[in-house]
Order: sequence, then structure tokens, then C-alpha cells
Amino acid sequence: MTNEELAQQLNDELKNATPEEILQYFLPKHGNRIALASSLGLEDQVLTAMAVKIKKDARVFTIDTGRLFPECYQLIDRTNDKYDIKIEVYSPDHTGVETYVREHGVNAFYQSVELRKACCRCRKIEPLLRALSTLDVWICGLRASQAVTRTNIDVVEWDSNNGLIKVNPLAKWSEEDVWRYIKDNHVPYNKLHDQGFPSIGCQPCTRAIQPGEEIRAGRWWWEDPEHKECGLHKR
Repeated sequence: MTNEELAQQLNDELKNATPEEILQYFLPKHGNRIALASSLGLEDQVLTAMAVKIKKDARVFTIDTGRLFPECYQLIDRTNDKYDIKIEVYSPDHTGVETYVREHGVNAFYQSVELRKACCRCRKIEPLLRALSTLDVWICGLRASQAVTRTNIDVVEWDSNNGLIKVNPLAKWSEEDVWRYIKDNHVPYNKLHDQGFPSIGCQPCTRAIQPGEEIRAGRWWWEDPEHKECGLHKR
């Protein structure tokens, strides 16, 4: 059986399972070779809460790009304190960031999609690849209703770009489902969500959204919706 076939089989088995059941299936099987890749967003905070209930020492990691909102760093501390864990923080290689800034400028990502993606590569993708090199399975907080780039995601996928299983336990959840879990379980979340920021990335690339705008409208708002991925979830 190929990796793609295995992922499809697992998806067929788990596509109607609850997020907790999906995590319960994967977490005990893969020891230290499975982790939640947390953006510190609502979905990943939900999955952190679920994961540590199932496996106290479940691995959770996040990427510190060096340009996050102060509220993101505060949330790391609040989450660690709430669940008595230590989120693994991966930072970009300084040489890549320094080269980008020297060649293009501090805020060159506003100039073109290519330069924006180049910034994402050195600040996000490089540290992500280091984190993924320690894994066989990564857990993500993607939901199908988040963006046009995510409508076809499955609960379990084979990530051919990175060579490992990718699990999206909240793929079928709505935003209302996420908030309900947050409130019912007193899950710590980024206070920027209360200020019109449903999706939070780097500070220079994120704005609050207006009533009626889609969830990720505030991410790279100067670009077309079809481009609004940093490469972490290349499909």
C-alpha cells in the first residue's frame, strides 16, 4: 500500500469521527513523532486543549517569525501555564532573514506576491521544515470553510510536499463550533480575536476585517484570495 493509499484509507475510516476520536487514534500510536503545528489561532488552541487531555506530553510547536503581535507571545505563556506544558518554539535561521532584508528591504513583501512568499519561506517555511523533520505525522487546525484554498481538505491527507501524514481533525467544523468549544472549555485565546482579527499572522501582514468579509480577508489583504497561503499548507 502506498502512502497516498494509506492516507485515503485512514480518511475513509475517520472522516465521520469527532476531533477527539481522531486525536485519540493518532496520538498514542506515534509517540514523539507526532505533533500539533500551532499557529496560536482559535483552531489550534482548541486542538491543544484536546490533545493534552488525551496525552499529557503531546508535542505542540509554533513558529516565531520574529514579526508576531505581542499578544501572540502572551498567548504562548498563558497556554503553557493553563495546561502545564511547554510549547516548542522554532525560530527562522538568521542568515536567511538577514539576506532577505539586505537584498529586498524590511517590508519588501508588500511589493509583490513573489517577494511576500520569499519572506514567508525564510521566516515560516524554513523553521517549519526543521520541525517536520522530527515527525511522521503532523496535526493542523485547518477547516474547509476557512478559505477558498482549503475547501477540499480531508481529515487525513498524505502531504507529498513534506513526506508525512497530515491530520486535520477540525476539517468539518464551523467557526461557531470552534467558538463554542473555546467558551465551554475556557480555552485561552488571542485577545486580538475580540478586536476583529479572526485570522492572525505576522503583524505587518494582518489587519482586522470588516463586517461581511471572509475570515482570512485580513491576511495579506493586498493580494487576491487565491494567493493567500504562505506555503505551510501547499496543495
